[in-house]
Amino acid sequence: MTPFRNKPLDYRSAGVDIDAADDAKNRLAKLVQSTMTAGSRGAFGGFGGMFRVPDRYRAPLLVASADGVGTKIKIAIEADRHDTIGHCLVNHCTNDILVQGAVPLYFLDYVAFGKLEPAVVEGVVAGVAAGCRENLCALIGGETAEMPGVYTPPDYDLAGFITGIVEEDQVLSSVRVEEGDVLVALASDGLHTNGYSLARRIISDRLNLGVHDLFPDADGASVADVMLKVHRSYLTCLQPLLGSIHAMAHITGGGLPGNLNRALPHTLDAVVDTSTWTIPSVFRVLAEAGQVSPMEMFRAFNMGVGMVVITARENVSALISRAAACSIDAWELGSVEKGSGEVQLRGLGA
Repeated sequence: MTPFRNKPLDYRSAGVDIDAADDAKNRLAKLVQSTMTAGSRGAFGGFGGMFRVPDRYRAPLLVASADGVGTKIKIAIEADRHDTIGHCLVNHCTNDILVQGAVPLYFLDYVAFGKLEPAVVEGVVAGVAAGCRENLCALIGGETAEMPGVYTPPDYDLAGFITGIVEEDQVLSSVRVEEGDVLVALASDGLHTNGYSLARRIISDRLNLGVHDLFPDADGASVADVMLKVHRSYLTCLQPLLGSIHAMAHITGGGLPGNLNRALPHTLDAVVDTSTWTIPSVFRVLAEAGQVSPMEMFRAFNMGVGMVVITARENVSALISRAAACSIDAWELGSVEKGSGEVQLRGLGA
């Protein structure tokens, strides 16, 4: 045998650094504690997170969702800027359960590395904690894994799991949607967390830009600045109005055509007037540089619409005013008409 084969092995020699894991856990304690709410039970470091369901509900339903941030994480890695994608993750998951009328109770995260870097873990979870504080939900648990051979450093992955609550008779769904209802759009803040595989290819292959280069028509902002904008949460803005809302659609992967249809009954269509807003410059730059067709843009990106609310005509003014008070642009996007559960994009070019 060679001398190498006679050398004693330990976990670090196999690619897993327990000391780094302990360092990471010590860095996270205060971040996790900063998210604790009235329902939080137990202390940091338990094998399972505990949460007491509020007793003010009559017939509560728990609403759960899981998601990631997709290849937006590659921008964070390339820019060595890790403190926003965790925030994006929480806001994305919050919006996903908000469309059913649920408000978040607690959150769990999962971060997996090829080589664990405690400072990177701290940055990611700092973002998760910021998102939890914004949305008033507790970060009650999570997992940080080191998996050599699965991920190649400096790559890592991130996922989140949220649980919210809603009264059973207050669940928002397509059942409430009626002919003549109005579609109200709430603006996104950039790409949010979708379309990044296409966006990254356009930026690198067609625009020949790196993450630290200036993004075109972005007032001096870099590619990283534009691409790492935090996915907007609509919870604080919309929660007071949930009683007047029929249904909502969070505009994520699939864009308006692939998400708004999920809020429709099979007998009604959502008719979107694409002339009602000006497409933000980031999407125009990507479309022109990548020679992407209008329909493909609307399928890959949110095109400036982060959330669509479906409500009765008499509620539109209050909804738009509320959005303005939250510093979110909102406008009438279209209407609900007889149909077969489809989304019609009117005014869209070839």
